[in-house]
Order: sequence, then structure tokens, then C-alpha cells
Amino acid sequence: MLLAVMYHHVNCNIYSNGIEMMRNHLEYIAKNYNVVLPEDNLSHDKLNICLTFDDGYYDFYHFIFPILQEFNLKAILATPIKYILENTKIDSQKRLSLIHNEIYEASNYRDFAPFCTFQELKEMGESGFVEIASHSYSHLNLKNKDICLELELIKSKEILEKKLGFKINSFILPYGKYNNKIVKMAKENYKYVFRIGNSINKDFSGVDGLIYRVNGDGLKSPSEIFNFTRRIQFYFKYLSRSFMGKKD
Repeated sequence: MLLAVMYHHVNCNIYSNGIEMMRNHLEYIAKNYNVVLPEDNLSHDKLNICLTFDDGYYDFYHFIFPILQEFNLKAILATPIKYILENTKIDSQKRLSLIHNEIYEASNYRDFAPFCTFQELKEMGESGFVEIASHSYSHLNLKNKDICLELELIKSKEILEKKLGFKINSFILPYGKYNNKIVKMAKENYKYVFRIGNSINKDFSGVDGLIYRVNGDGLKSPSEIFNFTRRIQFYFKYLSRSFMGKKD
């Protein structure tokens, strides 16, 4: 089976884990589970874990990327294209200084560079430890009737591939919001489509073609999401979606 885990920040005010908790959590995963990306073979002996980090924040590059290398782990980083600068000379302390709600303010992503730059994305993608995914162009609710889906789903992929020089195979739905039209377009342009939802998956085919992810933010212990009760809940939701036909 496959458990995909969703994270956002490190050392931020919300949607976050502290750096020590995150390091201990990733070390625990490295010792106990098989960590995979979508094109990897799955283990039949251990639970397979896919680590996914949303929004492409600079704290991923600063804190998480070195830990992945240390423990020989791999992760997906989902990136909203609108906020990505080519490069920056802004120092790390300033780039890490914003709280979550300040990051998306109009001038801040240029003045503080709180997201990974294209140069950093390329470095991580070429390292073999990080797979870059599209998280849309604007990081908005794609169900909004004013949204241009071609820009959000197709153009975002084209820009990433042109800037980074490698194939983008995965799309992570912003806020986990979607409808049939959005899913159809995503599946036509990406091999793998991720959503939010506390379910385990059989493999990277997901449930009805969508790969469910469980929340890894706000951990109270390194092994919290892997305890017996939580895993039973994940399995039950998988069964209810796969065999009982229940929908969210």
C-alpha cells in the first residue's frame, strides 16, 4: 500500500512543523518505511511513503532539502508558478521571516522571495532527491468560475518544463478543490494527480485516478500519523471510496 503525506511549512506560524520535529519525523520514516516517487517500484514488504510538500516555499530548500540528502529520502515539491523568481540575492533570514498570511501579499513575494527560485528548483530537481510538480499557476481554487484552467493546469506545466529542462509528471490540486472538468484536464496532461483526503492508496493509481494525501502538518510526535488508530482510519476511508462507492 501507499501512503502519501502532505506538508507545507517548516518553522512557520501555521501549516507547519518545527525543524526538530520535522527532522525526527523524516528520520523515523527513513528507518521504518520505503520512500518512493511516482515512477519508483513499490515495496511489498514495507509500507510505501510518498512525501509531498505544497507551495514551493523557500523553507523547503533551506531546511528540508539537506535532510532529504542526509537520510537518502525523496520528496515531491509542488510549485505555483506565479510566485517563482528566476533567482535572488535576498539573504536567507529575510526570506524566512514572513508568517504564512504575509507570503501571498502582492509585493512580498518579490521583496522577500519566500518561495524557491527557478535556480533552486532546478538544482533540487537535478539532484534526484526532489521531484518538481505543478501546483497550478496562481494557487487559487480551481473551481472558481473566473479561473482559466488552461493557464493553471497546462501553461504552468509548460513553463516549468521550459525553465527546468525536465518533464513534469505530477499535478497537485490547490486546496484539494476540483470538479469533473478539472480532473479530466489534469489527467489529460499529467500522469499523476494528487488531492487532499485522509486515505491510503493501493498504489500510484490512487482512488478513481486521484492520489489521496494525509495531513502531516502540526505533528505532535514523529510517528503520530503512523499509529495504529490513524492507519485503521486511512484504510477504512480507502475501502469506503474504492469498494463502497462513497464520494467526498
